[in-house]
Amino acid sequence: MRRKLIAGNWKMNNTPEEARALLAELLPLIKGASCDVAVCPPAVCLETVYKAVSGAISLGAQNMHWEAKGAFTGELSAAMLLAVGAAYVILGHSERREYFGETDETVNRKTRAAIASGLIPIVCVGESKQQRLNGYTNAYVAYQTKIALTGLSAEQVRSIVIAYEPIWAIGTGLVATDEQANETIGVIRAALREAYGGAADDARILYGGSMNAANARGLLNQPEIDGGLIGGASLKAADFAKIITDASNIA
Repeated sequence: MRRKLIAGNWKMNNTPEEARALLAELLPLIKGASCDVAVCPPAVCLETVYKAVSGAISLGAQNMHWEAKGAFTGELSAAMLLAVGAAYVILGHSERREYFGETDETVNRKTRAAIASGLIPIVCVGESKQQRLNGYTNAYVAYQTKIALTGLSAEQVRSIVIAYEPIWAIGTGLVATDEQANETIGVIRAALREAYGGAADDARILYGGSMNAANARGLLNQPEIDGGLIGGASLKAADFAKIITDASNIA
């Protein structure tokens, strides 16, 4: 069975001091959790978080560049993330695509660079409200998935994480129903199986898009959903702990 993963995306929130306070509140609440847990803070907090969690939680970053070094002002390389203890990196989040020009091609380049460096990519895919209304969801997320992973071997695909985040549900309070989320994640897994065979059964696929303490259990109970990429709820220790507990009880 695939082990559940709950990853918190803090986005542009928390100073190092605030990060320490949040983790000090969270860690006692999730002692003994039987699912994997990661937090992805802003770059300024990466080292602080790594030292604060002491291995109890994995560290993730919110973005990286595909090149190892060079004239890329404001960017971070895989080696830099590894140097501060990162194990995961979020790639292709819809906010990066919408506001900062991410494309399917750049997500693929970053994914290949992350895998080559030993980082575990959390590759985000998801459709807009209009695409869902027009019936394009399945074709679109399958396309995004295949393009993001172009050039990877089946063995490499076994270790990746994909996060299905319907754009219309991110930060809006809207949530795909348990059945909608499970069905679309099933489509993503089918796309993986078509391209990579049995490796699709090992790759973890998370649901994002306003998963919170109130709705997590229903989503996490779905057979295709292997965890959650959590936004706002990961900034509240009690709420994030509740999601982790739900995932642990299911795992």
